[in-house]
Amino acid sequence: MSKTTFDGKFGEYGGQYVPEALMPAIEELEDAYERYVLENEDGFMDEFRRRLREFGGRPTPTQYAERLSERYDCDVYMKREDLVHGGAHKLNNALGQVLLAKYMGKERIVAETGAGQHGTATAMAAAHLDMPCEVYMGERDINRQRPNVFRMRLNGSEVNPVTVGRGTLKEAISETMRDWATNVENTHYVIGSIVGPHPFPVMVRDFQSVISEEARKQMREQAGTLPDSVLACAGGGSNTMGAFAEFVADEDVSLYAVEAGGSTLEVDEEAGVAPNSASLSTGSEGVLHGARTKLLQDRDGQIMESHSVSSGLDYAGVGPELAHLVDEDRVLAVNIGDDDALTAFHRLSQLEGVIPALETAHAFAYLEEHHEELGDTVLVNVSGRGDKDLESVIEETSKRDIDIAPDMDAFAGGF
Repeated sequence: MSKTTFDGKFGEYGGQYVPEALMPAIEELEDAYERYVLENEDGFMDEFRRRLREFGGRPTPTQYAERLSERYDCDVYMKREDLVHGGAHKLNNALGQVLLAKYMGKERIVAETGAGQHGTATAMAAAHLDMPCEVYMGERDINRQRPNVFRMRLNGSEVNPVTVGRGTLKEAISETMRDWATNVENTHYVIGSIVGPHPFPVMVRDFQSVISEEARKQMREQAGTLPDSVLACAGGGSNTMGAFAEFVADEDVSLYAVEAGGSTLEVDEEAGVAPNSASLSTGSEGVLHGARTKLLQDRDGQIMESHSVSSGLDYAGVGPELAHLVDEDRVLAVNIGDDDALTAFHRLSQLEGVIPALETAHAFAYLEEHHEELGDTVLVNVSGRGDKDLESVIEETSKRDIDIAPDMDAFAGGF
């Protein structure tokens, strides 16, 4: 795929809706993406894959989940992205983009983060490749994800609190774009998902496609077949498209993007709040952060503030390619509420000894509720581990009646 065959559009979605001041940087990045990522100029992709092995710990295993398989009377496999260095799939993209910035001669990295996992991955990659890094993070998310804030600073990155709006991922992205626009000559913006102006959506997808590239081969070797269904949680959509990319052409493989249904799919337009992050399920077409896609917005086109139990899924939009695949009925958009996601967090921890990220827990909650519809062989992408979420899980579980949760009174004083 190159500029001559692809214009950055996925049907009606995608494109480059950015200020004129950013167009030179976008064009420079597009050229670098084509030369280094697509054409492997100067052996860029060879170095990227070597560093993924040596620094990132790839390949990650695809594990047969024995107790889940027994529970659901089907074969359940887990793609263990929680075992990537740093604890999530985010390093795949962060390492690729920071390395690309070095090849481009950039001197500084900026990034945004919601749950802190992308910020952590970018901070690790920047330290590994000796690049100064600043991360923008909503003040509310900083309070929810303190361990990841410490990890970023431990790796030498500066963390800048964003206090405008509700202080979550949407505002963090906006602040990072402002920084980039001011410092385009020496700075590269490491976008954390398949969002933003072209070439970010395709570039991030390409770096993340190592997930499904490995999983497809592993499923054939271990199960002797491709899965009937692939499940992945969906916020912006980087782990989703990473898990789906190599299966899209396999028409017999059903693809499920599991969004955060939050507390309800109803929205409060007067307050400008959507108590969910289900852009694919309930959003409408609009432009956000440089691309046309599906958004949570009111009837006047104002962006709604999204919210769920999982800060990593709290984004008012979604990647344009994923929106297009849903429109084309190649991907099925579904959603899971906060209570069910929390229950799944505890269930997977107890049944398989895998403590998942709250984002990941949404996919396992969908498996619990709909396993009879998913076929005989199911692959679930474990997008990250749940260390970062433990304080939130203690707080949120104590508010809810979850039968399989431990006694939260034991943790009342914190860690």
